[in-house]
Amino acid sequence: MKTALPFALAFVLSLVAFSSHAQQSPLPPLVSTSGLGEVKVRPDQLTFMTGVEIREKTLEDARRVADQRTAALLAYLKKSGVEDKHVQTAHLSLQPVYTGEFGQTTPQFYLATRSISVTVTKPEKFDELMTGLYKAGANRVDGISYQTSQLKKYQEEARKKAVQDARQKAQTLASELGAKVGRPYQISEGGNSNPGGPVMYKTMMRESMAMDAGGPTLALGEIIISSSVQVSFLLE
Repeated sequence: MKTALPFALAFVLSLVAFSSHAQQSPLPPLVSTSGLGEVKVRPDQLTFMTGVEIREKTLEDARRVADQRTAALLAYLKKSGVEDKHVQTAHLSLQPVYTGEFGQTTPQFYLATRSISVTVTKPEKFDELMTGLYKAGANRVDGISYQTSQLKKYQEEARKKAVQDARQKAQTLASELGAKVGRPYQISEGGNSNPGGPVMYKTMMRESMAMDAGGPTLALGEIIISSSVQVSFLLE
């Protein structure tokens, strides 16, 4: 046992020395670059927030009217063919509002708000849907965002463009130094964008007036899906 101990200790020390030497080994000649890839897509679906804002003298009246209006909105959306998975209650609020002198204990009115998130998979139906919501009792729209139903497909395209961009940059740098780019040594992804598009705030009344003027009120434009990478290439 006493004889084996020195040999075991020597073996452990040799492993530590080898590991330390390996950690101190210099890196091979490298060129490191970042790449960005972007794909512009016309959105084929959108999500917007709609709802009601009710002011009543009593808490019970505010709650009751808000609930009735919200139920009417949900019924209209269902009747219009919007799937249940595309409709979600996003915000509920019921609170007293005080005005006048400081320390007032009796609220002037009660404010009830209900917000619903709606995803539309046929943007061409947006104007018709908004008109129906207004008639059903909605009096506010809090925002709109744009998406694509083929996000993964376009993210993959953007990722490939990002890698190509990184390689092109590396080749430019290497050629100026009289070297050639070899195989990748290390690569990491910086992330993908999840486009939501611009957010617009407006009241339902203004939206309704625009519809009454005739013509579409929605401009889809384009969304940009991007990806970034960091790549280190061996130099030859």
